[in-house]
Amino acid sequence: MNINNKKMEELIQKLADILEVDELDINKKFTDYEEWDSLAGLSLIALLDSDYNMTMKNKEVLAFDSIKDFCEAVIKNR
Repeated sequence: MNINNKKMEELIQKLADILEVDELDINKKFTDYEEWDSLAGLSLIALLDSDYNMTMKNKEVLAFDSIKDFCEAVIKNR
């Protein structure tokens, strides 16, 4: 497994933890999950800041076509 795949898996697990789901379908949007709410959005923004040294607004997060696209952008721009 290359480093980016490992980082992607780690990020996906962190997102699953935020949404409090066992498995995350990365082909869905965040808003497809009933667990997605303003607190999850704030938790995600805090995660980006603390773990990835990135800032992103909630509307930017929600603009991605899928969670996979979001994850790829985070890993690429880290």
